[in-house]
Amino acid sequence: MIYPMIALVLLTFMVTLRLGYARYVSARRGEVNPKYFKLLQGDTLPDYLRQVERAYANLLEMPVLFYLVSVLCIVLNLTGSTMVTLAWAYVALRYLHSFIHLTYNHTIHRFLVFLGSTLILMVMWGVLFVSVT
Repeated sequence: MIYPMIALVLLTFMVTLRLGYARYVSARRGEVNPKYFKLLQGDTLPDYLRQVERAYANLLEMPVLFYLVSVLCIVLNLTGSTMVTLAWAYVALRYLHSFIHLTYNHTIHRFLVFLGSTLILMVMWGVLFVSVT
């Protein structure tokens, strides 16, 4: 379970770096007043920057539940092949979601991948619940 968690953390760091770079470039080009980043208010952002910011925010929302279920599985020694496979499937779909979000950003494709990852996460929680009751 630890390796899927590490893989998702790496994705989050990669998107974090991309966000930092996008913010730097937008300020450098004069597309955004650097003061905007002080409180994240005021200016209208270019679409590419808003897109990266949303991709970053997405990695800090639902994945919190993935990290929690993963840690609980480790603590409770519920790290069998089913749970590890589900964890890797979740992480793979999160990578795909971020790829779609940061490239061509087709909302239906992105939603279907998000839905798939959410269903996997729900199954993980279900397996955990059944295992502890």
